[in-house]
Amino acid sequence: MRTVTGKPKTLQQAVIYFANPENCLQFMVKVRWPDGVVICPTCGREDVVFLKNQNKWQCKSVHAKRQFSAKVGTIFEDSPIKLDKWLVAIWMIANCKNGVSSYEVGRALGVTQKSAWFMLHRIRLAMQARSLMKMGGSGSQIEVDETFIGGAARFMHRDVRKRRITDTGTKDKVAVMGILERGGEVRVKVVPFRRKHQLQTEIRAHVKAKSAIYTDALLSYQGLNHQDFVHATIDHAEKYVDGQVHTNGLENFWSLLKRGLKGTYISVEPFHLFRYLDEQVFRYNFRELPHDGARFERVASHILGKRLTYAEVSGKVGETSNN
Repeated sequence: MRTVTGKPKTLQQAVIYFANPENCLQFMVKVRWPDGVVICPTCGREDVVFLKNQNKWQCKSVHAKRQFSAKVGTIFEDSPIKLDKWLVAIWMIANCKNGVSSYEVGRALGVTQKSAWFMLHRIRLAMQARSLMKMGGSGSQIEVDETFIGGAARFMHRDVRKRRITDTGTKDKVAVMGILERGGEVRVKVVPFRRKHQLQTEIRAHVKAKSAIYTDALLSYQGLNHQDFVHATIDHAEKYVDGQVHTNGLENFWSLLKRGLKGTYISVEPFHLFRYLDEQVFRYNFRELPHDGARFERVASHILGKRLTYAEVSGKVGETSNN
């Protein structure tokens, strides 16, 4: 078999590189224990013994779960799927511009669609970013906008349409709010409604005082000028741009998001929507990273300390989604 020396830079090289179990193990050790000292996840002991025939370590102290693999304490924990497939799946979703469906991942890796769907949701958990730092500040320009996510009734089967569409307009769609710092990052959240208290609470939680905030003419944004913000609005019934006052940055993000949801994932249940938002936010915020392994390593560096069980991701054991 052809070998790849050094870090893989393409999907083909990644498949070949991680086909070697030793390369998978070395990569996981580097991600989990950067200083090279393997630590028992249960008791913290450092002088563990590597069991080569089992590809595991064993702690010298006698306690429950004294044997552990590189998967323990990561999004891979308790998964029977080997690391060669997990790491290639991360490479695929991190580098695909419009996302990758579970059917495609299943075909590429030789796993079932159900397993691939669960894998992708675990990887989206690693893509999740929840920063406590506020955006903006004096001189910064912030765009705030909201959109609705939901299938068009004309494209649904009549049985699905009857179940999902109970009224006209936005009633059966999910409201999503976005906050974008020009030249910086975007933050997106599913919100229960677009009322003033809800939207302005989110703005105060994520945006520093004295920031310039640009929104559309939705009445829920009125009053931001009295909260130490510089607020300007653009009425989309009249025009979309007035100098620096516009929300085109977020409109671009909504376009990319909906392209992936409608073109790749086809049907996304509201229960799972926030995970797909995490995926698109990662892709947007790290759009400057090259596709030579940098995005893959960024996702892989956040696999530690995150668990997602099937019961959590499905809401009910046995329930799946065709995304």
